[in-house]
Amino acid sequence: MPIGNLLNDFRKWLDGEEAATFKTEEQQPKPRRALEEFLVSIAREIETVMQREMFTPPGGPTYIPREYLVFLSREDDTEWQGDKREGLQRGLFHVLSERAQELVGKQDLQTKTFAVELRVDGTLEKGKFRVQPVWDSSAPKTEVKPRRKLEPVVEQPVNSLPTAIDPEAEATIVRPRNALFAVEYALNGVTETVKFFQPAISIGRGSKDFPVDLRLKDDLEISRRQATLTRDADGNFTLLCEGRNPVEIEGDEILQGASAPVVPGQSFKIGTYELKIV
Repeated sequence: MPIGNLLNDFRKWLDGEEAATFKTEEQQPKPRRALEEFLVSIAREIETVMQREMFTPPGGPTYIPREYLVFLSREDDTEWQGDKREGLQRGLFHVLSERAQELVGKQDLQTKTFAVELRVDGTLEKGKFRVQPVWDSSAPKTEVKPRRKLEPVVEQPVNSLPTAIDPEAEATIVRPRNALFAVEYALNGVTETVKFFQPAISIGRGSKDFPVDLRLKDDLEISRRQATLTRDADGNFTLLCEGRNPVEIEGDEILQGASAPVVPGQSFKIGTYELKIV
């Protein structure tokens, strides 16, 4: 079958056809099942993300992100397992391949391969999802395997306050605000403490496309965004696991999409790092 017919059939399936366009009852389109409707909804969102992110530099080919993260609710992630999950991923991969070429048309497409990864966002309600494009395709993926020891990494936290002010400088001196809380993290005996002024912080390995507030480098068992630590108005803290590997609070595993309370001074573990709120 010519590629034009394939794309046309795909477009009809994705967009749906009005019954008036069919002459006989036998030609009427069959209504999609609920699972197919869910796939189509995600496919349309991926298409929207593609159109928003794609660009063509002068004299060059068209660029589109190579990787797309699809975040599902905890309930939907539980439902889409086994063969159903494989079918969803294959269907979305088909959307990426066919729609990318259709959107570009006759222009040269630089991006030749695509990847889809399903993840959990515990803040989403059932039936809701979000799509995150990833341009940094060179970033190493999270490894799911037994823990290993790493060399300590000591770096200046990006959100720490200046330690000194040049007396000759004429810039305005900003009086430091009181931090809401601080997090102490340790690796192989080396301890660092970072102060935070916002009620919620992201924790993870980070990357160019996934900046985080507290970066735990060089442990590939830590996802680029592994967890979110939130402080409510009453001063209570909650730790949400967002990575593929669980986090631990005093030895109790918190799985992806789940959350648990944590109190100042209580130890929790992310990868090979030991952390606590101080």
